[in-house]
Amino acid sequence: MKFVCLLLLACVVTARAEMLAGVAKVDITDRTVPVTDPCFAKALVLKNDDTTAVVITLDAVAVGGIGRIGNGFMATVRSGLRELGIAPENVVVNASHCHGIVRGDLEPLVIQAVKEAVRNLVPVKAGSGEGSETRISENRRLKMKDGSMVDMRRAYSMPPDEDVASVGPIDPQVAVLRLDRMDGTSLAVLYQFACHPIMNPPSKGCSADYPGFASKVIEDALGGGAMAFFIQGCGGDINPVRYKEVSRPADAEPLGTMLGATVLASVRKIETQAGAPLKVNNETIALPRAADYTARIANIEAEQKKLVAALKPTNINFKTFLPLLLQHKLWPETPSHYSQSYLHDQSLDRKAIPQLDADNRTLVESYLANIEIMERLTRLNANLALLKMHLKQTEAAASPTLDAEVCGLRVGDFKLVTFPGEVTVQVGLNIKKAANDARAFVSGYTNGYIWYTPTVEQRLNSGYAQEDCDTLVAPEWQKIFETKALEVLRNLSR
Repeated sequence: MKFVCLLLLACVVTARAEMLAGVAKVDITDRTVPVTDPCFAKALVLKNDDTTAVVITLDAVAVGGIGRIGNGFMATVRSGLRELGIAPENVVVNASHCHGIVRGDLEPLVIQAVKEAVRNLVPVKAGSGEGSETRISENRRLKMKDGSMVDMRRAYSMPPDEDVASVGPIDPQVAVLRLDRMDGTSLAVLYQFACHPIMNPPSKGCSADYPGFASKVIEDALGGGAMAFFIQGCGGDINPVRYKEVSRPADAEPLGTMLGATVLASVRKIETQAGAPLKVNNETIALPRAADYTARIANIEAEQKKLVAALKPTNINFKTFLPLLLQHKLWPETPSHYSQSYLHDQSLDRKAIPQLDADNRTLVESYLANIEIMERLTRLNANLALLKMHLKQTEAAASPTLDAEVCGLRVGDFKLVTFPGEVTVQVGLNIKKAANDARAFVSGYTNGYIWYTPTVEQRLNSGYAQEDCDTLVAPEWQKIFETKALEVLRNLSR
C-alpha cells in the first residue's frame, strides 16, 4: 500500500511538472504598400499546472510609440486574452524593430493567434544553448579623437576618417531556447540576437529584414511545422554590418541566412528535457525623465551659429570644384597644365600658372571645409529635432518619471529579462557579466516603447547622436535598470 501511494505521488509530481506549449502565427503585412517579404506576428503559449505565459513576437518597429502600432496595443491584447485565464502580466510582446509596415487591424489578429496557440498545446521538452555570430553586426557609435561620439545613420554622413578614434562593442551571443514535442520533433525555437533589422532600406518595400530570413532558414531546416521566434536583444546602437555601403545594393537575406545557420548549429547541440520549470515575473519601475533638454538644445543652436559663421565664400561651385579637386589630388605639382608649360614659364620667370594653382588650391580647401561644415550641420539638425520633440513630450507628461515594465521569463534554464527601451549593447553586456549565468539574457523593445536608453557615457555625449538625443531618460536610468534586471534574473534562478 505504501508503495502504491508513493507511486501515485510520483505520478502527481510528474504531471504537475509537465510543460505544455503551443504555437501559431499570422501574416500582419500591409499589402497596400510595396512588399519585399512578409511580416508575421507569432504566438508561443507555455503552460504548466499553475502558470501560463505568452510570448508574442512582432515583425514591427515597436510596441507603441512609433510606427503603426498604437500605445493601447498591450492593454487591448491583454484584455482580449483574459477570457483564456491568462494573467495580463504574463503576456510578453517583443518587436524585432524591423521597419516593416503592419496592418491596421493588428490587435484582433494577434489575439486570434494566441487563441490558436492555446488550442495547439502539446506536452514539450525544453533545452537552451547559445551560439556566437560576429559576421553580421557592427556598433554604430564612433568615438572621436576629441572625446565626443558620432553615430552611423542613413539620415546623415559619416565624419571624416581622420577624426575617428575607435568604435564600440557588439554582442555576438545568440541565445537559443529549443522546445521539442515528446517524440523529439521540434515545435519551436526561440532565438535572441542584438542588432537593428534595418539592412533593407524603405525603398525596397516592406520587409521583416534579416530576422525574417533567419527564421525561414530555421523553419525550413527543422520542418514538421516548427516555428522560429526572433527576440530582439540590446541592439540600440548595433547596426547590420556594412550598413552604410553605397557600392552595392543593401540586402538583408545573406545576414539572415548566416544568423539562421548559427542558430541551427546551436539547436543541434541542445538536449531537451521534460519537466522544465516555468516562471514569469513582471514589475514596473519608475525612471527619471531627462531634465537637460533646454541646455542641450541651446548648445546645439550655439554650435550651429558657430558653424554657419565659419562657412567661407568661394569663387567656385560644385561643377568647377570637382575637376579642380581631381587635378590637385592627382597632379599636385602640375595641376593646371603639362609640365612643359610650367618649365617654359619658369625659364621666363613667369609666375601666373603657379599663382593660379595657389589660388585654386585655396578655393578647393575652402569648398572642402564648407562640405564638412554642411555634414556636421546635417547631423546637428537631425538630432536637434529629436531633442525638441522629446522636450515637448516631457513637458506634456508633467511628471519627473516615466514607467517602464520589466519582465522576467524562465523556461528550463533559459532566463530572459526584458525592457521597453532601445537598450544599447553595453547595458546588456554589463547585466550578463554581473549575472554570471550563461543562460541569462537581456532584451529591449518589449512590452512598450520608451525610445532609446543609452549608457551614462553615451547619454552625456557632447557630439550629439541619435541614441543620446532620441531619449526620454536621464543618465541615472542605467543604474536603476541594471540593478532591477539583476534582481529579476536572480529571482528567476531560485
